[in-house]
Amino acid sequence: MPVSVQILGTGQLLELSRRMRAAGGPRLRQNTSRRMRRAAEPLQKDLQRAIRSVQVPGSGRKSRGGPSPTTRPLRTTLAGAVRISVRQGASPGARVWLDHSRLPADITAGVAARIDEGRLRHPVFGNKKRWANQWARPTGWWSKTVAAGTPRMRAEVERVLGDVRRDLQ
Repeated sequence: MPVSVQILGTGQLLELSRRMRAAGGPRLRQNTSRRMRRAAEPLQKDLQRAIRSVQVPGSGRKSRGGPSPTTRPLRTTLAGAVRISVRQGASPGARVWLDHSRLPADITAGVAARIDEGRLRHPVFGNKKRWANQWARPTGWWSKTVAAGTPRMRAEVERVLGDVRRDLQ
């Protein structure tokens, strides 16, 4: 189920944030933010690649309608909504998340979770009186990818913190 992946608020990050603020080095903070963003980028790219590769077959019935009311591909739209944010201050850390504000109004926030589970229910050609189910093999595009990528992201953030800690001493 798509939820954000966060590495933040640990004691090391909080202490490091205080020491960086005391040192007053904006360049050091910018460098740390950039490196933490780079640590999260592989997970973001893996998630985008995973959603683009999910196969959602049709229901097997003959198509009886006209063209799709939207020309926007669902999987590409979801891939574009996977974002990274890096924070410093009281709760520093890196976060990879699905930004619901980047989704169009007709795609609800739960669509990504339902695709992760293998079921997609939608109105037929935009007609809200007629609904269709589409079934896919549950790929776990979000959950499995996050489980595989989080240790790498966590190790990279710890490496960045170790480098910054050495610079502050």
